[in-house]
Amino acid sequence: MPARLVSVNVGRTVDVPWGKLGRSAIDKRPVEGPVHVDVVGLAGDQVADQVFHGGPDQAVYAYAAEDLQAWSDELGRTLRPGQFGENLTTEGIDLTDARAGDRWRVGGALLEIAGVRIPCSVFQGFLDEAQWVRRFMAGRRPGPYLRVLEEGPVETGDAIEVVERRDHDITVDLLFRALTTERALIPRLADEPRIDSFVARRLGERRNDRPR
Repeated sequence: MPARLVSVNVGRTVDVPWGKLGRSAIDKRPVEGPVHVDVVGLAGDQVADQVFHGGPDQAVYAYAAEDLQAWSDELGRTLRPGQFGENLTTEGIDLTDARAGDRWRVGGALLEIAGVRIPCSVFQGFLDEAQWVRRFMAGRRPGPYLRVLEEGPVETGDAIEVVERRDHDITVDLLFRALTTERALIPRLADEPRIDSFVARRLGERRNDRPR
């Protein structure tokens, strides 16, 4: 099956009862037609917590429809596109095995894997599942954050073409484990300069600068 987008999702900031900020745009909903993507994300999409979320290193979040289905089966409930807060719901591409720094052509945009989703209390509150952060981390299907190298429109049905696959073993899974449960892996991340600024931010600098 050729890789493609099954949904493009955006969300607006609303008051929520979870997290310190009390506001979130995690509730993403599918939209019809082309949506412009620029260096800070999708048109019409908002970011409430701009200290820990958003910016060039987290401009676009992707999650696989196959992984949503696996979670649906495990949780015994239907998870719709956008329910994990993803902007792009994909099909036909193994996001967990994708490599940090890989580049995709999607519609009119060129995207680059810049980081991974780290679960938080807002995500747990939104999903309303007991010990969700721990379970999500154990599931090792985090989904990648993408940097926008070339702006352009994307829409449901667009093909996902991997135009560059990096020559190393720093997969989305390895990056996720290094930043969460297996910190001994962190030195290996130095082999991929395209994730330097994301890793630095996660390790305490709270920055979202564009990497070299």
